[in-house]
Amino acid sequence: MKYAGFRGQFIFGFAACAVILGIGLYMEFVMGLDPCMLCMGQRFVYLGMAFIFMLAALHNPYFGGHRRYGFLLFLLSLLGLGAAGRQLYLQSLPADLVPACGPSFSYMVDAFPLVEVIITMFKGSGSCAEIQWTFLSLSIAGWSFVLFSFLALYCLRLSLVRTKMILV
Repeated sequence: MKYAGFRGQFIFGFAACAVILGIGLYMEFVMGLDPCMLCMGQRFVYLGMAFIFMLAALHNPYFGGHRRYGFLLFLLSLLGLGAAGRQLYLQSLPADLVPACGPSFSYMVDAFPLVEVIITMFKGSGSCAEIQWTFLSLSIAGWSFVLFSFLALYCLRLSLVRTKMILV
């Protein structure tokens, strides 16, 4: 019997995250949409997930290692779901309850400590409540929530599936 790894599943996850990040960069640099703090936080989660998917594909772990990678990726996707959910919440607020806009991401990275930037990034600001683009009546945050949901289910499946063996 020979071990059949999960490399293909991890490569698929890496490719999905890379495509999502590519779409985000296209929206920023070609379409001219300015990302808010929560958008940047979600990008960092996608980037972290892509890195772990790539690491897992290169490692191709034996006997249960795919479960650890899958669980770690599942936790990251939950973090992304939280950020996308927070942005959807801010977008659903009435105009008088929207928090004030804060400084830009690049200014905060230059002026504030890293921990404060991360906390502010996932808390969001008034600019996160602005809906700049929609497709099929879902905003960018709505689509990100859907994609993080699919990734969470995919990673949960990776963390629960048994090791595959092939008879040789």
